[in-house]
Amino acid sequence: MAGLYSRGVSPLRVGEELITPRLSLRRPVAADVDAILAICGDPQPWVSTVADRDEALRLFDQWDEQWGWLGYGYWVVRQRGEATQLGFCGLRTARFKGEPGLNLFYRFAAEAWGRGLATEAAAAVVKWSRQWLPTLPVVARIRPANTASVRVAERVGLVRTPHLDEIDADGFDWIHYATSGD
Repeated sequence: MAGLYSRGVSPLRVGEELITPRLSLRRPVAADVDAILAICGDPQPWVSTVADRDEALRLFDQWDEQWGWLGYGYWVVRQRGEATQLGFCGLRTARFKGEPGLNLFYRFAAEAWGRGLATEAAAAVVKWSRQWLPTLPVVARIRPANTASVRVAERVGLVRTPHLDEIDADGFDWIHYATSGD
């Protein structure tokens, strides 16, 4: 099967749900595609990653494929006991300057901003990574003007690492980095 992930990887079968004091994070399912479109298609938080439902479905398929191969990925974030998706937060495998790592992703609906929910979710994901993938650094790629995202990264222990900054197809990113065990 052609895909994003190598067959030699043994998937982790842990972490399909993470619980924090206010939040429940769980593996996405096909019913979350409309939330992917609404949240990841919103241009407000810097870069819209999906333009229509077909793109949202393709993004879900990528996320689901990673979960199938590796046993982790992006989680859907909800308030505990609630059905509404507030956002997404999780990890994907990535290379930074040629070295393997975990890219920390968090994206929330505008109505969830300003309540510390992204920080709470990201902290749970970083803690999970330290338990289950302790040898891989956690890295966040952030637009310099996205001060809210910078604050989240710093609050969960990532440190700005200018020598790793990158320019890619959609712009310049600051890199915030936490080595394994930090």
